[in-house]
Amino acid sequence: MQAGTYLGNLTSAIGITTEEAALVADLKAGSEEAFGILIAQYHQPLFSLIARSLTDPADAADITQEVFIKVFRSIRSFQGDSSLRTWLYRIALHEASNQRRWWSRHKRQELTIDSSHDARDSGDEGISLAATLADRGSSPFDHAAQAELRSRVEEALRQIPEAFRTVVVLREIEGFAYEEIAEILNVNVGTIKSRLTRGRSALRALLSSPPNNSAPSTTLFPSKLQTGSVSSPETVTR
Repeated sequence: MQAGTYLGNLTSAIGITTEEAALVADLKAGSEEAFGILIAQYHQPLFSLIARSLTDPADAADITQEVFIKVFRSIRSFQGDSSLRTWLYRIALHEASNQRRWWSRHKRQELTIDSSHDARDSGDEGISLAATLADRGSSPFDHAAQAELRSRVEEALRQIPEAFRTVVVLREIEGFAYEEIAEILNVNVGTIKSRLTRGRSALRALLSSPPNNSAPSTTLFPSKLQTGSVSSPETVTR
């Protein structure tokens, strides 16, 4: 009884719920049902995160599949040092980073964002990024206006350096706490807050400029972050 109480307190202290611990145990045991639950719960949020992180969102489906394959192969090494959600997002960002590097080496070319993917964010003052993603059952006119806004925000997001964009997406859309983002990206909370402030400011500046003239000013970002990407650990398991 005492051992069970101790284990419950320990998992709570490190951010793992009893329900999550049970899911992890089933995953480690190779339960197909558990993997089905994991995919059902995390496929869409991971797909959305990856699509926003890639140069070409069309690759998001393949990379999302790779993430779950990696999870399947690596779950036994998951030690619960972080929450399962944090671990999954770290793997997803690592795989997206690998894809961006491959893209820069093999497929560097001029891209358009006309075929922008499904719901995206907003960044104008008074507009919530997460709210822009939601389908509120609007009228056709409102739906068209929302789609246009999403397209503009998507385009603006892709012009922000990756280090800033990732923090904006994780905080404003995915709803992670500062401490969770710091753990995912392996940087301190102060850096996360700084990147978020710069990302919000850059997004606001881009969205306040004319739609056809939204190239970001080089003065918005330090030169070392102009083409920078979010650092990720060499290994994605703990």
